[in-house]
Formats: sequence, structure tokens, C-alpha cells
Amino acid sequence: MAASPPAVPTLSRTLRSRHVALISIGGIIGAGLFVGSSANIATVGPAVLVSYAIAGALMFLVMRMLAEMAAADPHALSFADHARAGLGAWAGFVCGWLYWYFWVVVVGIEAIAGAAILQTWIPLPVWQIGLVLMVLLTATNLLSTRSYGEFEFWFASIKVAAIVAFIVVTGSYALGLTSPAGATLGNLVAHGGFAPFGAAAVLAGVTGIVFSMTGAEIVTVVAAESSEPSRAIAAMTTSLIARILLFYVGAVFCILAVVPWNEIVPGSSPFALTLTRIGIPFAATIMNLIVLVAVLSCLNSGLYVTSRMLFGLAAQGDAPRSLVALDARRVPTRAILIGTVFGYLAVLASVVSPQRLFTFLVNASGAIMLVIYLLIALAQIRQRRALEQRAEGRLPIRMWLFPWLSYATVAGIVLVLASMLFRPAERAQLAASALSVAVVLGALWWRRRSAAGQPR
Repeated sequence: MAASPPAVPTLSRTLRSRHVALISIGGIIGAGLFVGSSANIATVGPAVLVSYAIAGALMFLVMRMLAEMAAADPHALSFADHARAGLGAWAGFVCGWLYWYFWVVVVGIEAIAGAAILQTWIPLPVWQIGLVLMVLLTATNLLSTRSYGEFEFWFASIKVAAIVAFIVVTGSYALGLTSPAGATLGNLVAHGGFAPFGAAAVLAGVTGIVFSMTGAEIVTVVAAESSEPSRAIAAMTTSLIARILLFYVGAVFCILAVVPWNEIVPGSSPFALTLTRIGIPFAATIMNLIVLVAVLSCLNSGLYVTSRMLFGLAAQGDAPRSLVALDARRVPTRAILIGTVFGYLAVLASVVSPQRLFTFLVNASGAIMLVIYLLIALAQIRQRRALEQRAEGRLPIRMWLFPWLSYATVAGIVLVLASMLFRPAERAQLAASALSVAVVLGALWWRRRSAAGQPR
């Protein structure tokens, strides 16, 4: 089944396998790891490693479900089309607009965060630096799809190299190879034991960690402009769990082995603290530069994803048809510019109160991605059932142990959402996300009502 009508112009397929591979890795490595992990460690203790493993497994299963649906429909423009095929047109509308909204919010967040980091070296107001970042990366996305891929390739390469170097340096210290006092692995069980806050804290910690791991699904959007979309997605999903274990569990393990968990302050970078502890000079500056790269990477991807999601919505008639227009380089210029508007407004609004705005934007995105993942999981179950009933042959990529692992994934997502009700900060995010979902559902109702009232 084609994902879009024949009249829709075809996006460029200029992204190579190396671009897609690094974009898929870069999607799960952001400021949520380099800075956000401090809050997870402080509230769970060393047992946060189990929380990361659980969250990683949940993300891996969702991506496997996406891979199966992408293999069944290689012409889809994004996972919103898979939700549409599995659950109906309403699911494609809801998934597409929620995802677009999520990323326009991320664009605003990352622009402000990047400007705040650069203000360390550039004596200018945050809003001015933020505007410059927005203009530069908007120009990069307008130039060509290939330019986005190249920038993201090098951004992701720097992040990967930084984490690998961090694991090698701190791992050697933790094992006693470079530490003058010998191995420091005892920090994993000191100061209250491995799970000082109990098993309940381990499960509660999964919620925040899932948020920091979102972004791997970007590859399903990028694949539409790859010369080998199905192959790219298959390669990404089969190695995603290894990347999560290496980059998240491995890095956090090294942090906890070198620095006692109760010395890590939420909101600060545990990576910088760990490097300082083992005597690496200019550790704070090094980590600020790496976090800046991570922020710029997310900003770059956000501008790209918002435009392609809007293009896909327009292709299905869920957004103004004019947004499918492409320029001579086959770039959806109008969709890109509309996606940047929120980022520019957020940067200008930060003049009034940057910290309050940042907090509001974080709460506004909240649990939206979990709702999207839930719709994806439900769509995979229904689509797989339909394919089996039609006996259309064996899928090239399949969800393991169907339907039990699919049901387990749905249950896991619901459990994470429910757990947010018991933590005040996350309860506010859940409420804000529920309001966002309600607005999109209201827009869907209004659209259908308007369509029903039009003369045939």
C-alpha cells in the first residue's frame, strides 16, 4: 500500500547508509545522557543501571515493531503512516501532529539550551545567540537534505567518539589500571548499597530515562530520503540495543564506579565530575563543548523532522496541501520555515524569563512520546494480525515472540505512564501532555465535522 498519493512529489534520496547509521545513533545521545543522567542517579542510586536496562529494552522493542511495519510498507514517509495503516486515519493524524508538536517544542528547548552554553564564552544575551543558532541551522536544512545529513553525521560522530573515549578513560581508572589507589568498583555498593531507595525507585527511574532515550525513531523519517530505507532501518534496529547498552549503561556504570552516587548533584553533568575526579584538566570545558554538540545535533534534527512530518501530513491531506511543494533541490522549504517559527518565538520569549520558559517547554512535551509509542505498538499488533489473516507471506523483519512481546511492550508503556501519576513533577508533565493530546483530538473532530459539512 502506497503511503501517499501519486501526485505528491518525491523527496530526494541523497542520504547514504553512513548518514542514516550515525543519525540513528545520534538520535539517542543527547543532553539527556550528558546532563539529565545526574537526576536519575541521585534519585535511584547505583541501581539506576537496572532502570537504564529496562528503559533500553522497552525502546528496543518499540523500534523492532517499527522495523516490522516499515518492512511491510517501505513507501511510508514516517511512522505516522504506519499508525494510519494499522489503526486508521485518525491514528495517523494524531501521531503526526503530536510528533510535529513534540519536535517544535524541542527546537525551542535546544535553541535556548545551546545559547546558554555559548554564553559561557560569548558575552551576548541568550536570545541573540539563540537567534544566530536558529538562522544557521535553518540555512543548513534549507540548503539540501544532504547538508543536513553531513552535519548530523559529524555531530553524531563527535558524540560517539566522546562517549567511547569517556568509557575507555574512566573504565581504566575504575578497574585500577590508571588509579593510584587501585580499583574503585566498591562505589557501586557503598553508601547504602546497590539499591539504596529500594526496588520501587528502580521502576520509577525508568520514566525519566525513557524520555532521554527518545529520538531513535527519527531514522524512520530519515529513511524516506535514503537510497536504502528498509535496509537502513533493519540495520539500525538490530544494533540499537547494543548501542544503548554501550552508550548509556556503559557510561553510567563508569560514572558510578568512579564517583560515589551521593556526590552527584541533579542538574550538573556527572561526566564532568567524573573526569575532574580522575584528574583530567579542563574537564568542565570539555563537557560543555560536548553537550553543546549534542544540543546542536538535536536542534538540527528537530528542524529536519518537523519539516518532513509536516510534509507527510500534507501528503495525507491532514495539513494544507501547499506544504508538499518542493524546491529545485527537492527540499520542502515551506514546511521547514513553518517548523522554525516556534523556535524563533521561543528564543525571543526567553528575553522575559529564560528559566521559566525552559521549564514550561519541558513540561509541555512531557509524555507525548510515550503516547506516540503506545499508538505505534497498538498499530503493529493490529497490522500484524491483518497480514496473518490475509496470509501475504513472511515478512522480511518480524517482531519476536508475537503477540506476547508486543503485548508486553504495550503493558510496559502503560505502566510507565501510570507511574507518572505518583511523582509530582512528572504528574504536571502528564497533565500538560494530556492537554496536548486533547487539543489534537479536538482538531481531528473539527476537521471531520468540517469535511462532513462540505457539499459533495
